[in-house]
Amino acid sequence: MSGRIPLLLLPGLLCDGRLWRDQVDALAGVADASVPDLTADDSIAAMAARVLADAPERFALGALSMGGHVAFEILRQQPQRVLRLALFDTSAAPDSPERARQRRLGITAMRQGRFVGVTRQLLPRLVHPRHVDGAVGAQVQAMAQRVGPEAYLRQQTAILGRADARPLLAAIAVPTLVVVGADDAMTPPAEAQCIAAGIRDAALHTVPACGHLPPMEQPEATTALLRHWLMR
Repeated sequence: MSGRIPLLLLPGLLCDGRLWRDQVDALAGVADASVPDLTADDSIAAMAARVLADAPERFALGALSMGGHVAFEILRQQPQRVLRLALFDTSAAPDSPERARQRRLGITAMRQGRFVGVTRQLLPRLVHPRHVDGAVGAQVQAMAQRVGPEAYLRQQTAILGRADARPLLAAIAVPTLVVVGADDAMTPPAEAQCIAAGIRDAALHTVPACGHLPPMEQPEATTALLRHWLMR
């Protein structure tokens, strides 16, 4: 027995293990961290079931964006296995009609052979302006290309069909951390505030000068928040 806390870190749409790479490395002394693959299923329920099938008996659970939807579903399916919960830049509410329309347009474009991953035009909605032309922006684009069009289709289909997680919030009874980038244009801070208000004793943190991807944009701050959450 290593004495380290089992930690699952769930990625977002068009994200792979690179999203949480810095935290997996930096937390190695206190956590046995891994990043499950969320590319194989076209429903949030199936993603959650696949994660649970491969997970330790009990574990801490961190998640970003789409991964947050999977985390909520894990808490529906087998809440007794989750020791603590960290939610980054996600939403408990269903998509707005406009957001759902944008997702369907993306699905249609992909089916017509026009998958473009994360474009230069989309990057400012994902990362803080200071990262658009730098290494982080390039890594986000490369990550999306690795995930690829078929997984993108499955993931967007899953997100569109997800359940409303707001009724679940009051039943969450594990230590919970809610984090959002101050400049997140995809899931603005109001979404995190809603989640934190619904979970008893949840800790809410806003990361300055940060967009939708704190683990990559502000890796040291993200690691510090996770370390405190794991050890408190």
